[in-house]
Amino acid sequence: MSADLFDPTRPDTCKPSHAARELGLRRGDFDRAVQLGCIRTVPDEGGGGGRRVERAEIERVRAQDGFPDSLLDRVRVVGTAEGAALMEIPAGRFSRLARLGLLVPVTFYLNRYRSVVWLYLAEELRQFATGPQNAHLLKGRTPETLRGQLAAGVDLRARNWRGRHLGLLLRRAEGPWARAGAVAAFLTPVDVADIVKDPYERAQLNRFRPMPPGYGVPGSPVTHAAEQITTAQDADEIGWLRSELARLVAEARSVSPVARPAARPILPVIRTAPRPIPPMARTVTGRAEETTTFPKPTASSPEPESPSAELTRRLTEPAARTEEPSARPARPTARSCEPVVRPPEPMSAIRPAVRPAAPTAPRGHGRAQPGPQRPPRGLRAWLRRRSPRRTGPARV
Repeated sequence: MSADLFDPTRPDTCKPSHAARELGLRRGDFDRAVQLGCIRTVPDEGGGGGRRVERAEIERVRAQDGFPDSLLDRVRVVGTAEGAALMEIPAGRFSRLARLGLLVPVTFYLNRYRSVVWLYLAEELRQFATGPQNAHLLKGRTPETLRGQLAAGVDLRARNWRGRHLGLLLRRAEGPWARAGAVAAFLTPVDVADIVKDPYERAQLNRFRPMPPGYGVPGSPVTHAAEQITTAQDADEIGWLRSELARLVAEARSVSPVARPAARPILPVIRTAPRPIPPMARTVTGRAEETTTFPKPTASSPEPESPSAELTRRLTEPAARTEEPSARPARPTARSCEPVVRPPEPMSAIRPAVRPAAPTAPRGHGRAQPGPQRPPRGLRAWLRRRSPRRTGPARV
């Protein structure tokens, strides 16, 4: 267990914040020194994905002549006004030289007014001012070709910064996929997806793609302005980055192919045959009525009785049942849910008889004559009227 925790062959390293305190540098100056290659770092073997500084590298930087002033002079940055004073030229001429791409910025930031402030290395500005080939740019009239570019609105500061930052990322990249990720950091996701069709290769590329410098909350105007600076805008720049990305991805694909998940066999889908839905169980909520069946007439059966006789029989039948309680059928053991079927009744038995209209008395001024008496109402009177009267023998 002790052998796993202590490895004598592993160099002693520390975090960048701890190394900056030991070297007496601010964190911004330390990061700039790392970008310029003044301080070397190694990848974190603990799996965090960051960078660490070896103890031997800290001792090497301390042993340089004039430390720490010499290191601070190499990483010192100035703005437009301070850079113009350092070069002994007006600030307007300094801005024109920077827009033409003659002065390359090393970093930038956004102020509270959301304006981009470019910073330049003081050492590079001194070298540009002391060079004899640049004397005609510092004094006198600006050449006609440069004035035409300025009139057309040329501004190469963002593009020069992207080129410089890309060189820094390529120097720190370890492996073909890391170099491809450094190039992909300056392209939009649409361009990357257009070049790298394989989703597994795009995932591998995003793992090594460095994060853009964050300058605010995601989605804020400050972050949007920073994304425009860190993303290629010119057509020729985009074309060069796309071709470089395709070349680096092809190289990485041949050196270390992307691991893919094992293909799983697709089992056939067994679909069961559809089954009919079983009918719902019948629910009995009350006692079923008795089913009355009527015998079919046969050839030997007597003639059907008249409607009046049938109606009389049906009306007198319930009274007969009440008088004979012993004739009541036994209660069925199982309830039946079959519907009760009744024979249709004749229309003559259902439709009531039409009463003859009473004769109306003639209109006149005389005394009204008494009309005929209304026959008595009742079932027997109605049956008496409906039944045919028996006619006896003719009297002599």
